[in-house]
Amino acid sequence: MDRKTRKKLIIRRRIFVVSSVTVITAVIIGAYFGLNALLDAFAKHENNKTSPAESYSDSQNEKDNAEPYVVSTVTVINTGDIMVHSTQLTGAKTASGYDFSDFFKYIKKPVTEADFAISNLEVTFGGEESGAYSGYPAFNTPDSLADTIKDAGFDLLLTTNNHCYDTGLSGLKRTLSVLKERGLSYVGTKQTATESDYIIKNVSGVKLGLTAYTYENKNETPGRKSINGNIISTDANDLLNSFNYDKLDEFYSRAQKNINDMKKDGADIIVFYMHWGEEYQLKENIYQDNIAQQLCNLGVDIIIGSHPHVIQPMSLLTASGGDHKTICAYSMGNAISNQRQEIMHPECTTGHTEDGMLISYTVDKYSDNTAVISAVNVVPTWVNKYPAANGYHYSVIPLYSRGSGADCGLTGTPLQKSQNSFDRTKEIIGAGLTEIQQYLGCEITYK
Repeated sequence: MDRKTRKKLIIRRRIFVVSSVTVITAVIIGAYFGLNALLDAFAKHENNKTSPAESYSDSQNEKDNAEPYVVSTVTVINTGDIMVHSTQLTGAKTASGYDFSDFFKYIKKPVTEADFAISNLEVTFGGEESGAYSGYPAFNTPDSLADTIKDAGFDLLLTTNNHCYDTGLSGLKRTLSVLKERGLSYVGTKQTATESDYIIKNVSGVKLGLTAYTYENKNETPGRKSINGNIISTDANDLLNSFNYDKLDEFYSRAQKNINDMKKDGADIIVFYMHWGEEYQLKENIYQDNIAQQLCNLGVDIIIGSHPHVIQPMSLLTASGGDHKTICAYSMGNAISNQRQEIMHPECTTGHTEDGMLISYTVDKYSDNTAVISAVNVVPTWVNKYPAANGYHYSVIPLYSRGSGADCGLTGTPLQKSQNSFDRTKEIIGAGLTEIQQYLGCEITYK
């Protein structure tokens, strides 16, 4: 007997039982109070009773009309540019290789506590076959950095940026192999042209649609891309997501296709990571503004930027002719690098290249299969550079409050520098972050 037939039989049996009980009750009432009382009682019963079918219908209506409820909540944490300059290489050298374990030891807790963690990998793992390990201008970093990134709790690396081709086509592909071997996901570059431009990550039932793009340099070579001033091979053209400032309509067309495809694949939230803007500029440029607005118009939920190596403002955008909102962080700044105030002459002498942030967004998935961004938060970071046995070591310091660098052992000048860093970050993102948090109705970080 199928479920439908069984359900009908149960309803019939209930009707029979209810009717039998009614008849017996009527007889008893009649014996005591006479026929008129019996008829009155029977009439009241008939008028007031609710059939099983009506009861089922009412119950179903209550269920259908119930307010949707949260079935899953996930938090994604992001940080900026991971760079390894020559001074960092020297300080990490050991008798047996390279040890970068100091880099992220103080941010491991917030990174691992998030449900998903993302960072911008602005180096390549070209291997010794690509030549000696090196910093700027062509980054070739030991594979042990990938182990450190994995140990810190990061899950996905953004691999398209102006340094992704520093060790050529072989280095671009090998970088992805190194990440795969360690179980790290990536987006932005590919090993084969058939791979997708984007990635869908199912995190505790919330499907994140993620993609990343980098800018191209202007060049006069038809059919060839220029990245970081290098005309890349034709074989590499389709292996990295990029856009040309002079051909933005082509990028918007590709972005629209990415968005449509991500939605077909079930993405609940669409996030674009953009490597764009001008280095060392504390405010976004007109290109960033225009691109961000157009991505908002196309339906992107979150835009997070990198490349300027300094923090830039945050904004809440509204789609033209609509009510769709997009949260935009124009630049996260450096996660870790050797871009120190004392050596950044004349590019940036204010210390902003030492600043970064852990920016997190929280997504709530509801019982009706909708998803909303319910919170955005920022923890400023500052890079501490300190003497070690063979040079200098570096650590990212999370700044939960102005003086919290002391929790990581900072005293004296380093503590003061971390406080200055906190103030710089608050000044740049405070207004935009507060607007975003007010719109979302979440806790206001910078009051």
